[in-house]
Amino acid sequence: MASDSHTGGPFYGAGPYRSREGLSTRSAAASDEIQLRIDPMHGELDDEITGLHRQIRQLKGVAQEIGTEAKFQNEFLNQLQDTLIKAQAGVKNNMRRLNRSINQHGTNHLVHVIAFALLLFAIVYLLAKISRR
Repeated sequence: MASDSHTGGPFYGAGPYRSREGLSTRSAAASDEIQLRIDPMHGELDDEITGLHRQIRQLKGVAQEIGTEAKFQNEFLNQLQDTLIKAQAGVKNNMRRLNRSINQHGTNHLVHVIAFALLLFAIVYLLAKISRR
């Protein structure tokens, strides 16, 4: 650490040449040289800056991972949406075919069901009558 040649102490009285970051400059009396001193309490700033830089790199990595995951999820949702659209179209076609089939053959099926029910009722009635005798 540099010291003032008059007092032997640090350059705390450097006046207008002192910065907020702890650096101070002082012009030499007879030359164009500049003396530079860093306060020890601000020496820890390098460590803090290095730590912040490390954290920023970690955050950048996390942000890139999130971006990659978001793209993957969007692609998955698009594929799912396409699959659902195809499934919906298939169900709609099958419903149309079923409705067409019911409209064409529906009355015949209803007649067959009614005839079967009457025949079954008649058989049960006759069996009940025969079993009483």
